[in-house]
This record gives sequence, C-alpha cells and structure tokens, in this order.
Amino acid sequence: MTATLPRTAPSVDSTAQPSRPRIHTRGRLRTVITGVVLALIAAVWIYPFIWLVSASLKSGSEVFGKGLSLIPDRFRWDNYLHAWTEVGFAHYMINTVIITFGTVALVIIRSALAGYVLGRRNFAGKRVLIAIFLITFFIPEGYTIIPITQLTDQLHLLNTHLGVILGLGAGGHVTAILLYAGYFAKLPKELEECAELDGAGPITVFFRVMLPLAWPITSTVFILTFLFAWNVYLLPLVFTLSSPELRTLAVGMTVFVSEQSTDWSGMAAAAVISLVPVIAVFVVLQRRFVDSIAGAVKQ
Repeated sequence: MTATLPRTAPSVDSTAQPSRPRIHTRGRLRTVITGVVLALIAAVWIYPFIWLVSASLKSGSEVFGKGLSLIPDRFRWDNYLHAWTEVGFAHYMINTVIITFGTVALVIIRSALAGYVLGRRNFAGKRVLIAIFLITFFIPEGYTIIPITQLTDQLHLLNTHLGVILGLGAGGHVTAILLYAGYFAKLPKELEECAELDGAGPITVFFRVMLPLAWPITSTVFILTFLFAWNVYLLPLVFTLSSPELRTLAVGMTVFVSEQSTDWSGMAAAAVISLVPVIAVFVVLQRRFVDSIAGAVKQ
C-alpha cells in the first residue's frame, strides 16, 4: 500500500489587512461630503423664502436697512393683520380659490376629452392638428390677451369670476392635452370593448372607465394648472381693472405700491399669505406628483 501524505492547509499571510473597513470608511466619507454639499445647496435655495418670512415681520425701514439679517428688532405680526383685513387679502383669497379651482376643473375636463380623441381615434388631419397645438405652445400670453378680452366682453363676462375662469381655462393647454393623449394611446383596446359589450356608450366609457385609469396624468395636470392659475397675473389684471373687488392675490400685490412709496413689509406679509396654500398643496400631493411623472415617463 502506498502511504498518502497529509494535506497541508494553504499558508495565510498574517500581515494582510482586510479591505472591507477601508471601503466602508470611504463610502461613509463620501456620504458625509454629499450630505454637506446638498445641505449647502438647500440652504442657498431656501434662503430667499426665509428672508421673505423675515421681511414680513420687520418694519419698512428694517427690510433693507438690516441687509441680509434675518432676525428683526421686533416681530411685527400686525403686518399680516394689515394685509389680511385692511388691504383686503381675505377677499382676494376667496376670489383666487374660486378662480383657481374653476380653472383646474375646466382644464382637466377639456384636456382629457381632447387627449382621449387624439390618443384613441384616427381621423384625417390628426397630425396637422397636433402640429398646430405645438405651434400655439410657443405663442406668448401677451399676444392672445386682446382677442380673449374682446371675446369675453362680447359674452358680457368681462368683470366676472366666470369670465376669468373661461379666459384661463379655455386656452391651448397643450401640455395637458398631449399628456392625456400619450397616456390614453397606451391603454389596451379591450377595456373599451368590454365596456361596450356591457352596454356602455362613448360618454360612459370615457368618464367611468378611461378617465379614472388616467389618474396619474390627472394628478400632474391638477398640480401644474393649480400653480398656473394661482400665480397668473396678466389676465386677471386686465379682466378686473374696472372691478377691484374681483382681484386675485397676485393682482392684489399692486395695492402696496404707490407713487410716493412702497410698503415692502406689507407686501412681504401678503406674499407669504399667498404662498402658504401653494406650499400646502404641493406638500400634500408631492408624492402623487412624483409618482405620476414617473408613470407618465414609463408609458
């Protein structure tokens, strides 16, 4: 019999150091540096808003007299009371809410209907119509304000909430229409066929089947239209020149500017009041907004 030699374990270099701790340390250092850089960028980004809040609590002489200092000598909460009651921003807030939500509802309904036709139906001149939509996307608002005003005046709606809503919501809104068209085009035809077999007509198919499925696009259009209608200035200014009681928050800012002086602290307080609802809506809907954008991109 031949003897078998015992196997020897491979030699291990006791001086070798594991590389994991070093890699872990580098990863942690990179994370810390990234966090610091992002924190600095966020501080620079949010500083104007913080300065605006600080200016709303200062006196008129302190707003620019103290430079970039954020702490006022005395917190003047009466600036908000002055803007809300004496200047009339409580009434402007009601006007803005009515006009904004009316515009959002009108834009969603008409954009969804137009997008449904463009996305689900083939007809002569479809590409030409889309090209016209894209061309109107680049037309500035100032070029369309005159015909919109004349048309609204002929309808006797110039100094009304409904006139402002129609002026804001009946425009092109090409982005919303194309978002709906692209989303509806990706939905399977079997959805409509099944609904039609159950006896549903075209209107029922749209409102009870197709539109509920398009909630990611509806969320996006809601937020974008809300921001547009809440902050728009030119059209509400023209439509309410002879009716100051119909002013919106954006137009109401002009109250603080006179020929002799400008009430900067009151304007800052009014700006904060007008920004709070926008921030609240975005904070509540930001997750849905991000998800809807991601869903639209995937489509």
